[in-house]
Amino acid sequence: MDEAAGTTGGVARVFAVIRALGAAQAEGGRVTQLARAVGLTQATTHRLLAQLVAEGMVEQDERSKRYRLSLDFFALAAQAGNPGDLRTLCRPALLRLCGSLGDTIFLLARSGFDAVCLDRAEGPFPIRSFTGDVGGRIALGVGQGALAILAFLPEAEREEVIRFNLARVREYGVYDEVYLRTEIERTRAQGHAARNTGLLEGMAGVAVPVLDREGRAVAALSVGTLSDRLNAERLPTVVELLKREATALGPRIHPFDATLRRPTQSLAGGQAAVAGRIGPGEGGLDV
Repeated sequence: MDEAAGTTGGVARVFAVIRALGAAQAEGGRVTQLARAVGLTQATTHRLLAQLVAEGMVEQDERSKRYRLSLDFFALAAQAGNPGDLRTLCRPALLRLCGSLGDTIFLLARSGFDAVCLDRAEGPFPIRSFTGDVGGRIALGVGQGALAILAFLPEAEREEVIRFNLARVREYGVYDEVYLRTEIERTRAQGHAARNTGLLEGMAGVAVPVLDREGRAVAALSVGTLSDRLNAERLPTVVELLKREATALGPRIHPFDATLRRPTQSLAGGQAAVAGRIGPGEGGLDV
C-alpha cells in the first residue's frame, strides 16, 4: 500500500469514529459500541480515540468511560461552518418566526445530495424532525425543507440529485419517482412545500426555499409543528411569514460564502460519502 493510500484510509477511519461519536453524543459511546458502528477492531478504535483525546477533539468521562465529542470540537466546527455566514445572517429571522408563530423553525442548507440543519429556534411544542438537531442531515427530497431546496435547484442539478437519491427516498415507503416528481412540481408551482406525508402521525411541516441572487435554492426556512396547528386556515399565514423572511434574506447572502460553494462542486465525489448514511427511522417530521 502506498503512503497516500494509507493516509487516506487513516483519515477515513478518524472521521468514521467522529461520526459515530456524533450519533452517540447524548449518552456517549463505549469503545465496543463505537468499534461495531465503524467496523473496526476495538484496538484500532481505541487508538483512534486516544489520538482524538490527545488533540482535544474528544473527551472521556472518568466514571462511565464513555467518549464524547469535546467542546473544543464544537467550537472548531462552529468556526468552520459559519464563515460567510449564512447561520448568523438567518438567526434573527429564525427568532422572529419562532416568536411570531410559536413553533419550531429550522434553517436547512444544501450539502451535495443532502440537506443539513444549520440552525433551529425551538418552539414550545415537542416535535421531531428528519434532520434532528443542528448538524443532522437528510436526503434532498425527504421532508419539506429538503424538498423545497431540491425543487428550486437548476434543472440539470435537480435531475442528477433525483437519480442518485431515488433509491434513498424509496426506503421511506411512501416515495416513488412519480410521487417525488409530483411533489417537486407542486412545490415549484406553490413556492412552498407543505404536504404532510404521514410519516409521523400528528406532525406536520411547511418550508420555503431561500434563493440567492441567481435564483438558486441554497437553503430553506421550515416550520415544524403539530398537525392541528397547520390547518388550512393557518397555513397561508405561516407561508406568507416564511416567504417574507426568505425573500429578505436572499439578496443578503454572501456569494462567496464557503458553506454555499460546496454544493456547486461536482456531485460525483460525494456519492460514496452519502450512500447509506441516512436510512428510515432516523427522523419523522416533514421539515
